[in-house]
Amino acid sequence: MHPEIFSIALFWFVTAYTPGPNNVVASYSGFNFGITKTIPHILGVTLGFTSLVLFLSIGLINIFKLFPIIQVVMRYLGTLFLIYLAYKIAFSETTNETKKENPVKFIETFLFQYLNPKGVTVAIIVVSTYIELGENYINHATQIVILAFLFSITSITLWTFVGKFLRKFATNDKFIKYFNYAMSLLLLLSIITFYI
Repeated sequence: MHPEIFSIALFWFVTAYTPGPNNVVASYSGFNFGITKTIPHILGVTLGFTSLVLFLSIGLINIFKLFPIIQVVMRYLGTLFLIYLAYKIAFSETTNETKKENPVKFIETFLFQYLNPKGVTVAIIVVSTYIELGENYINHATQIVILAFLFSITSITLWTFVGKFLRKFATNDKFIKYFNYAMSLLLLLSIITFYI
C-alpha cells in the first residue's frame, strides 16, 4: 500500500468531483440526451484519463519535464477545443430530431483527455509527486492508475446523473435553452481557471 494513499485519494476526489470541462459536458449530455447516449462520454473520459495517468507513470512525465513547451501548446489547443464545444452547447437545437444524435463521440472525448488543461495538470502533479523510481515503483504506480480510474468513472457518472435529474424540471424549450447557455458559460469559466 502506498504510504500516502489517503492523501492521493483525497486529491483525486477533490479534482475529479469539482466542476471542470468533462463534468460540465457530462451534465449537459445527461440532461439533453440521457444516460445511455452519454456512455461514450463516460467511457472516453474514464479510459482517456486513466491512459494519460498510465503513460505519465511509465515515462511520459519525463518528456514534459524536458520540453515544458509541449504542455503549453496542449493547454492552448485544449482551450480552443473547449471554446468550440461551448459554442456548440450554447447553440444546440432542442428539437427531438437533434436528441436522436449521439452528442459526444468516444474517440473525441478519449483524445481530449490529452489536451484537457485541468486533467493534464492534475495527472502531472500526482505522478510527479507520488511516484518515485525504486522497488515500490510498479506497486505505487498501479495504485495511482487504479485510483485515477475509480475516481474518474464515479465522478463523470455522477455528473451525468445530475444532468439527467435536472431534466425533470425542463418543462419547455426555453428552460432547455437556458440550461444549455448555463452549461456553455460554466465551460468557458472553467477555461479561465487554467490561466489564473
